[in-house]
Amino acid sequence: MYNGFLHVHDTLRWLLLVILVITLVKYLAGWLGNQPWKKTDNILGIIFTSLMDLQLLTGLILYFFLSPVTKLALSDFGAAMKNADLRFYAVEHFSMMLIAVVLVHIGRAKSKKIKFDRKKFKTAFIFFFVAFIIILAAIPWNRI
Repeated sequence: MYNGFLHVHDTLRWLLLVILVITLVKYLAGWLGNQPWKKTDNILGIIFTSLMDLQLLTGLILYFFLSPVTKLALSDFGAAMKNADLRFYAVEHFSMMLIAVVLVHIGRAKSKKIKFDRKKFKTAFIFFFVAFIIILAAIPWNRI
């Protein structure tokens, strides 16, 4: 079961990154090009936010129930903090990804309330871009 969830979590990462890059490019073009906010722009935001939530859910299941790495880290947290790999999964990856999810939700909520299209694109882009940077920093690139 662990390997299955890990595979889903890894696969979702790539799908999420592709959708995020598409969304960022579209939102940046909308912002800088002063384009009207369309239904497709809203759908992109919904898809991206939904994928983030699904990724969070699979990650939480791995973190709290299935991962032998986090079980080991949480069994002796002090020792885990002295081990870079254990610390990464127990604290750094978890914290940064949680922050990224929060930023995505804040950006989505704030942009939905804005009436002017250009500012809507700008707000969503900034929050999503900061989340993108955090996501890139938190991905375990050594496992690819």
